[in-house]
Amino acid sequence: MPTLTDWAYPLAESLLAEPLPRRWKHCLGVAERARTIALILGDDADLLEAAAVLHDIGYAPDLAKTGFHSLDGARYLRDVANADARITNLVAHHSCAWMEAEARGLREELEAEFPRESAHLNDALCYCDMDTTPDGTPTNPIDRVNEITGRYGPDSLIGTFIRRAEPEILASTSRVLERVAAVKRQPM
Repeated sequence: MPTLTDWAYPLAESLLAEPLPRRWKHCLGVAERARTIALILGDDADLLEAAAVLHDIGYAPDLAKTGFHSLDGARYLRDVANADARITNLVAHHSCAWMEAEARGLREELEAEFPRESAHLNDALCYCDMDTTPDGTPTNPIDRVNEITGRYGPDSLIGTFIRRAEPEILASTSRVLERVAAVKRQPM
């Protein structure tokens, strides 16, 4: 029986690999981070990895409608790809998307269309995204926030949003690492 990741990888590749090869590398790296924390996800490990590889598809030129990649990607997954609603919701809300939606005047739309998944899954996807460079290699959330701010500019909408989101990004990452450490401390 095919898994969610069996479906998600080719879809993400078809949307990102050619027009946005660096974004595709990032998504592959985020999915790789998801595999490293599978031990805290149980039955949701496949779900998170699928959402991780798809999280940035809203940047694909054919999908970018509002300019807000989280909403554009989630709408595509829901309306065109007939994706699992949980994947769609995770993509819609990844990495503190509600804060960026608010800055763009799209928070009501985002929250009306896509309910948030559980906090532990949102934390996990944020951890994976913010611990991965644009080239798909591991990093840490402080360097990642600095990289995003530098790429977009500190006074840009994205630069302002990511600095506002930084405390929650760091808290999400900390919660994930605490869960991983707790699982590793448990006797076999």
